[in-house]
Amino acid sequence: MSKYRIIAFLSAVMFFFITGCYKTVTVLEDTTPAVTKPVSFSKDIVPILTSSCAKSGCHNGSVAPNLNASVAYTSLINGSYTNTAAPEKSEVYLWLTGKESATMPLGAANNPSNINGLMLAWIKQGAKNN
Repeated sequence: MSKYRIIAFLSAVMFFFITGCYKTVTVLEDTTPAVTKPVSFSKDIVPILTSSCAKSGCHNGSVAPNLNASVAYTSLINGSYTNTAAPEKSEVYLWLTGKESATMPLGAANNPSNINGLMLAWIKQGAKNN
């Protein structure tokens, strides 16, 4: 074999491997513990939203949705952040789990107080104002 054929062969092999090795999709695995108990918006969800989300510069009225305790339910429902027909596709759940963009709450421990599981269970249970 000539030197040029060897170089051409090695180039073709390298091209094959280089073009076959790239990342196009990141799959986020949901490791949220399933919540099987009834979830109360006022008792389970609001306290976590108040402590983790409704802070100055975040979802306290300056960034939608407004998650202050007095308007959180209305903001989530009227802003179409929940989808009871397909709870895993609810915008609020996608943001919490990092599937929409940066994992919420920003700068805090991921999934504080199992908010991901509680939010998903609440939506699956009909997103009631209870």
